[in-house]
Amino acid sequence: MKKYNVGILGATGAVGREMLRILEERNFPVNELRLLASERSVGKKISFKGEEITIKLADFGAFEGLDIVLGAASNAVAKKFADDIVKAGAVFVDNSSAFRMCDDVPLVVPEINAEDVKKNKGIISNPNCSTIITLVAVNAINKLSKIKGMVASTYQATSGAGAQGPVELEDQMKAIINGTEIKNDVFQYQIAQNVIPHIGSFGENGYTTEEMKMQNEGRKILHLPELKVTCTCVRVPVVRSHSISVTVLTEDKLSVEQVRDAVANADGCKLYDDGENKLYPMPLVTSDQDLVFVGRIREDLVFDNAITLWCCGDQVRKGAATNAIQIAEALIK
Repeated sequence: MKKYNVGILGATGAVGREMLRILEERNFPVNELRLLASERSVGKKISFKGEEITIKLADFGAFEGLDIVLGAASNAVAKKFADDIVKAGAVFVDNSSAFRMCDDVPLVVPEINAEDVKKNKGIISNPNCSTIITLVAVNAINKLSKIKGMVASTYQATSGAGAQGPVELEDQMKAIINGTEIKNDVFQYQIAQNVIPHIGSFGENGYTTEEMKMQNEGRKILHLPELKVTCTCVRVPVVRSHSISVTVLTEDKLSVEQVRDAVANADGCKLYDDGENKLYPMPLVTSDQDLVFVGRIREDLVFDNAITLWCCGDQVRKGAATNAIQIAEALIK
């Protein structure tokens, strides 16, 4: 089997470390693994398949000889090094939002549009975490009947704000128990015992940038340029695994039985739907694995041709790191 030289840009962050773990789990054919990060991490060592790998500086020229670079850094870092990565002859699979809406950059969820990786010109974008989880859940419905619109509310874990998100939640919970001062730096307000209906920055239409991603990215991934989505994104006091309530409007009327059967047989999905036995997706059930659990499937009571469902998936894994590595797997095929 051919092996590939792989780099991870932002290797010491939460997503970068998860990428490292998943490369090993999925036995990705790695020849050389190059871990790249900022100056403060240079010289530190991270274990991979029993070998200690020294972190190197992410800088111009650091990508020579690599075949694939997995991006787990900020928009600014992705933009800074993208041209250098492509010039070095590598394909940049980027987890930031820097290039997602560029016409010449494929935006890929492998269970949905893996063939789009062939269109890359050196950069492939990894979608937003909530978008990935939601679209994996509804893709089976789109195959039954074209999706015209969605009404979604996301319940996003603190891990979506980076490694310090869960730390802040834990610190605040301890402060509540101990009766000490509650501090918030990562989130706009206290997240412990609270929910915050604000992720991203507000636009002129009253929606946040995070909320608009569901429509804008969804159109590109599903190849549905006229898809309409209204979305509300909420941060909740959960460590990891995002949850989404979504009503899916279709051209044709679908039965619950049709949808359940389609979801049960869909790639990347697990039908988890038995209300009588209290079986439904939850963050505690879906964390630290790669399937999107789908349940609470029912006919919508407002729209005629619509199905409402609830889904959950691990934000750090399927919502970020695993999806990126699945893209790399599709690329080498």
